[in-house]
Amino acid sequence: MPHVIEAASCVGCGACKDTCPVEAISQDGDKCKVDAALCVDCGACESACPTGAIKAE
Repeated sequence: MPHVIEAASCVGCGACKDTCPVEAISQDGDKCKVDAALCVDCGACESACPTGAIKAE
C-alpha cells in the first residue's frame, strides 16, 4: 500500500520529498503529497518526516 501524508500534521518541510527514491512526493502549496501510482512503499519518507505525518495507507 502506498504511503499517505496527513495534511493536518505536514509542515511542508520537504524532507520526505528529498528522501523519496522514485520522486513520488511533490509540494502542493505549503504541504506535500504522495502520488500513489508512483509510490513503491519503501518507507523512506516515513522515516524522514520530522512530524510523523506520513503513514502506510
